[in-house]
Amino acid sequence: MSESEDVAETGEASPAIATGSRTTAALGVGSRAAVRAVGSRAAVRARAVRGFDALLLDFGSVVTYTAFERHRESERLLGLAQGTFAWLGPVDPTTDPLWRSMERGEISERDYWAHRASEVGSLLGQPAWTPLDFFQAVRGEDPNRSVRESARRTVRAARAAGLRVGILSNELELFWGRPFMARLDILRDVDALVDATHTGILKPDPRAYWLALEELDTSAERVLFVDDQMRNVEGARRLGITTVHFDVAAADACFAAVRGLLGLEPDAEGASGRHP
Repeated sequence: MSESEDVAETGEASPAIATGSRTTAALGVGSRAAVRAVGSRAAVRARAVRGFDALLLDFGSVVTYTAFERHRESERLLGLAQGTFAWLGPVDPTTDPLWRSMERGEISERDYWAHRASEVGSLLGQPAWTPLDFFQAVRGEDPNRSVRESARRTVRAARAAGLRVGILSNELELFWGRPFMARLDILRDVDALVDATHTGILKPDPRAYWLALEELDTSAERVLFVDDQMRNVEGARRLGITTVHFDVAAADACFAAVRGLLGLEPDAEGASGRHP
């Protein structure tokens, strides 16, 4: 999505943001592993002013860099000639008919990556490669290098302000694998993780969002949801959830907009160590 498209949708030069109609569904407390208690009355007052209790993030492309953004590094890791990967997905959809097919809903994102994994594997004599094989091969030794610094800063700022933070992913473990996930520092900073690898419920199915709301112990109108796929954004809007449509070509600007919507002060972001 281009910045000009954002302007057309919101009337401002900012990432696409929309609030759906208020939901009346009553949500109970889910079986989340951990919910961080608000540490002070000041944090409670700040939340009330902001109008949000929680931040809910997609994982791939939002929290992490896309594979498309790291093609040259991936080619080097795989021993392939520079420029082998000419398909750029959301970075430049005109280069990628298969991605456009996925955006039209003709195939799923899982289908897209299954095709790309087999395609790349075939170049290496491994035509049976799965998406997990592909992603493990191109992510190197340290999974934390795949995490956007702006995502890390935003998550930490949200938690410092007393907000709960959740991840809602269609294929986190399917594409990353449990051993890799165990080494991702940012997953230790979230209160709830809902992964369709285990639930079998893919966004934009409404049940996926309800599960996340239960895990975060909040209601639709009190959460801010961020996703790079418009169909997932629209699915959230239909439930009354405020959304930011994430543009991978303007990732830092999108996270700045998220922090603005949450009312996070710049000095609350912290400057804890970057991963190389």
